Amino acid sequence: MADRAIAGWDLGGAHLKAALVAANGEVRDVVQLPCPLWQGLEHLSAAMRTVVDRFGPVGQHAVTMTGELVDLFEDRAEGVARIVAAVHRILDRSDLQIYAGTAGFLAPGEAAGRPRLVASANWLASAAFAARLLPSGLFLDLGSTTTDIVGFAGGAMLARGLTDAERLREGELVYTGLTRTPLMAVAGSAPFAGGRYPLMAENFATMADVHRLADGLPEAADQEPTSDGRGKSDEDSARRLARMIGHDLDDATLDAWRGLARFFVDRQRRRLCEACQRILARDALGGEAPVVGAGVGRRVIRELADSLGRPYRDFASLVRGGESACDRAADCAPAVAVAMLLMSPAPSMDRTADSRSGSSRPARSPRHSAPRKPR
Repeated sequence: MADRAIAGWDLGGAHLKAALVAANGEVRDVVQLPCPLWQGLEHLSAAMRTVVDRFGPVGQHAVTMTGELVDLFEDRAEGVARIVAAVHRILDRSDLQIYAGTAGFLAPGEAAGRPRLVASANWLASAAFAARLLPSGLFLDLGSTTTDIVGFAGGAMLARGLTDAERLREGELVYTGLTRTPLMAVAGSAPFAGGRYPLMAENFATMADVHRLADGLPEAADQEPTSDGRGKSDEDSARRLARMIGHDLDDATLDAWRGLARFFVDRQRRRLCEACQRILARDALGGEAPVVGAGVGRRVIRELADSLGRPYRDFASLVRGGESACDRAADCAPAVAVAMLLMSPAPSMDRTADSRSGSSRPARSPRHSAPRKPR
């Protein structure tokens, strides 16, 4: 069974996520590793080799990525080409397929020449997989850095954007995450001790610090170094948070700093709720359509579903395997999704224009999982 298994890979700029899916569709193993790709491709190589040793022989590899965005590369085209080449080299003669969104899976040589389709398509893999199993829903993946929001119905995506630029414009990509987001990107000022403090424009603290203080952050969710390179205790996080408003840790109690942390958590949640409301109003999803939660920030998504008055469906419930494997699968949804999609591919809606141009024309397909605009 091992040699017919599929390894799914999601290669990000800060983390590498990988899933081992058996030939019967059961998730056997899921792993996430720190991978500071902006510091060099050797970090990708090291992380991938760790996973290869852990998984052992597999029949096929399915790869999606967002790492092409890091400033190691001149642009997305260079990033896609160099990552594909590195992966091909690391996996040697393995059966390797690169996920290209609306074009389905491509061989490495073809994928490197179609960066607009390959770049940052991991959200589409996850949402397309969910759309195969549920009649409709609002898919959210809240990761360490960003949140993907996309509606789906009848097996098709309702997304209006495919590229990062389009998705940012449409509110389908929100640059806020559970851990890596700097606090000054969440609010410009904050209430504390009866006053209102403008935030210092310095990366003294991140959302990892406030989530740790406000509601307890799972250790596995925060694999990055802290802003000051110090520890991850509540006191360490409170010390970093205090600096954001010009204070020291000893200027207030730990409970007071927890209260300030809850302010930032609430502001982040409100921003995401507004983004969801915009898309729900636009796509006119029925009240029975659930919020489908993926990513390390699923607890936040569950609370969002309550705020939106909608049922919640965890990505873990969409896959088969042991409880721990399914839970980790939800944290690393794109890696699992690309493996599942490669195992049972659907007809693609390819785009026939040159991959570097800004225009594209969907090819006709009777059934696909690609984005479409609602009427």
